[in-house]
Amino acid sequence: MINKNKDQGLKQQDCSYLTFNVVDWIDVFIRPTYKQIIVDALNYCIEAKKFTVYAWCLMTNHLHMLARAQDGSGLAVIEKEFKRYTTTKILEAIDIEPDLRRSWMLQRFESCSLSLKKIEKFQLWQTCTNPSFIDFRQVYKLQERVLYIHENPIRDGIVDSPEHYLYSSATDYAGKPGLVKVQVINFEALRMALLKNGSA
Repeated sequence: MINKNKDQGLKQQDCSYLTFNVVDWIDVFIRPTYKQIIVDALNYCIEAKKFTVYAWCLMTNHLHMLARAQDGSGLAVIEKEFKRYTTTKILEAIDIEPDLRRSWMLQRFESCSLSLKKIEKFQLWQTCTNPSFIDFRQVYKLQERVLYIHENPIRDGIVDSPEHYLYSSATDYAGKPGLVKVQVINFEALRMALLKNGSA
């Protein structure tokens, strides 16, 4: 449900655009089991880590998000925990799933870990995230970034409309509950609140 509070964004003045890429652009997320791990991890961070997700989209080899950390611990801490947890769970799932790519994927993960001189045997996520800061007063930029995230499946030719793609928040922005407990941005209410407060 869209948040009708016209002051939303005035108390939450910033967020970050994040992209988590799989090493070597391996198409890990083509099986529902692997995708569900990401969904569960996002919901856990939202509920337990005071993590707010405004938009997200999981593709076969990367995850886009527009999000913010509320408790002051910073996105870096949540990102580290998220990547560590999802790596463990995905590796466990790969070991169980009847995936013909199992040996190949594990070999690539191990090779990437060695090249980065990591302690861990397997490296699933790329280390570079490059978060970009977006001020909530930049409504046009904020809206453009949400649209960009939701249109990923269209650009890849998977669906014709963003809301038809299950693993994103486009469904939430279309007025229906999605898989992850996102906070939908009411752009019109945000513009009105900014105008009222002389911030636009």
